[in-house]
Formats: sequence, structure tokens, C-alpha cells
Amino acid sequence: MPTPTPTPTGANSSAGSIGNLASQRFNQMITNRVLGTVLLGVNEQVNCSDCVSAFGSAGSFSAGIHGRKELTPNLSLLAGIAYTQFSEGGYSVTSAPIGAFALRYDFVDWGSSRPFFDIGTLLSPFEKVRYSRSYATSLGAVALDSQTSSSDYGAYGRAGWITRLSPRDELAASVEVWQLWQRVNGYTDPAVAFDPFSASIATGTDRTNLVKLGGQWTHLLGDSIEGNINGGFVQSFASHSGIVATVTGDGTVVPTIGNQNWFEYGGRLGFRITKGWVADLFINGTIGPQPVGNTIHGGVGLRVNY
Repeated sequence: MPTPTPTPTGANSSAGSIGNLASQRFNQMITNRVLGTVLLGVNEQVNCSDCVSAFGSAGSFSAGIHGRKELTPNLSLLAGIAYTQFSEGGYSVTSAPIGAFALRYDFVDWGSSRPFFDIGTLLSPFEKVRYSRSYATSLGAVALDSQTSSSDYGAYGRAGWITRLSPRDELAASVEVWQLWQRVNGYTDPAVAFDPFSASIATGTDRTNLVKLGGQWTHLLGDSIEGNINGGFVQSFASHSGIVATVTGDGTVVPTIGNQNWFEYGGRLGFRITKGWVADLFINGTIGPQPVGNTIHGGVGLRVNY
């Protein structure tokens, strides 16, 4: 008489893997935003001349163009577009366009110490993404890699204070409030030989809100090198995972994402090649616990001021 095949156990591990998917998707929202803020001049001084910069970065591959244009003595437009690919914590965004634009109102008529305000948005539709899911069973481990598409959007407002300490130094401090949305199309586990707790993920929207307390300093070193450092503390609130998973043996699994906090940092060195032309080296990243974690993105740019 044949020996019956044992029924695998591991439902708890499978349910935990759905929670890990929620963490991956939260990280995706934050990384997308960090990359998008480069298009809004996060590594540049608050008040400067009109400019256009072409750039490329590694750590996450990204290439694009961004700049600013003075519309009135007080009002400037900041905008940019880029193409990017990045991987963090088990997922990979294999193709993603990013666009950003904002308006900045700077009270220049108040003198060297004055307030400024930004309002803007980030757009990243038509992303191609791969999410990983792994869990343990009594009969062995299961590792899955699923493909789908997503779209990321964000809107923010910023209020700050800028101080010109000297013709060589600009200091600024600010408070930013963000709202992020991420729409992920539904998918099911890929067909594999062994997946006893297979899952189907419904189309859903992840959301989070952020508050960032930040500051930056831009300094001219000599006549040809310009440096910028910036950073801030970020707190998320009212986060919501859009995952609703139907898992064999578990039923419906709906993970949650609690409030998170982390630090963001950035920096730039600009080398003036000739009048109006600057070569830039820059970095941006995060420091904190998972699901955001420690990340770094670096790149080079060529900027023309006019």
C-alpha cells in the first residue's frame, strides 16, 4: 500500500510573506520619492539663477534632465523628467519614467533673511515591477518572483526660511508635508512545481502621508567649487497598504503598515568648468529601520546657468 503524501504546513510563514510584500511596496513609494526630489533641486540652493541640468546616477540607475525658470522676481518653476531602474529589499522596478514640477515663491523683497514656499507634484506612471515572495513549509522552502505594473503619484507643500549669511553662504530650513499614492495592478503567483500556499494579489492602492523637517547649507569654496549638504527627519502617518491577498489555506490576508520614521540626506559638489557651466557630483539616500532601510544613490550632472 503506497505511503500517503504528507500535507505541508507553513501557513503562518506564507501569511508573513504577504506582510513582506507590503514592506516592499512601502519602500518603493519612498525610493520613488527620493529619486523624484532630485528633479526638484533637492541638492541645490533655494535661490539661484535659471539653469538646466542633465544627469545620470548609479545605485539606482537614473538619467534625466531638470531645471528651474524664473517666472517673476518672486516666482520660479522647477521641473524635470527622468527614466530610472532600482531594486531594494526584494523587489525591482525594471522600468519607470518620473516627472516632477513645482512652483516656488521666494519673498526676495524682504531682504537676505526671508520665507519661501513650494507646492508641487511627482508623477511616475507605467512602471514595470517585480516583487519577490518566499516562505517555508514542512516540505521545503518556496521562492516566487512575480511581475506586474504600478503607478506612483505624490503631492507636497513646503514652507521654509532662507538666510543669506554672505555672498558665499545660503542656509535654509523647512517643513514639508507629502501625500503619496501607489496603484499596483493585480497578479497571481507564477506557475511553479511547489507552491502549496499560492496567492492571488488584487489590484490595490497603497497610501502614506509624510512630514519632513529639513535643512540645507550651500557654500562657495574659492572661485570654482560649490558645495551643498542637506538632510532631514521624516515621519510617516496614516499609512495604508492596498494589498488584499487570497491565499490557499489562509483565506484573505490584509497586511498593515504602521507609522515609520527615518532620516534622508543629500549632498553635491559643483565644479565650475567655465562661465555658466558646472559639473556636479551628488548623492542622496535614507538612513533608518526597515522597511525604508539604508540606501544611497549617487550620480553626475552637467549644469548650465543662464
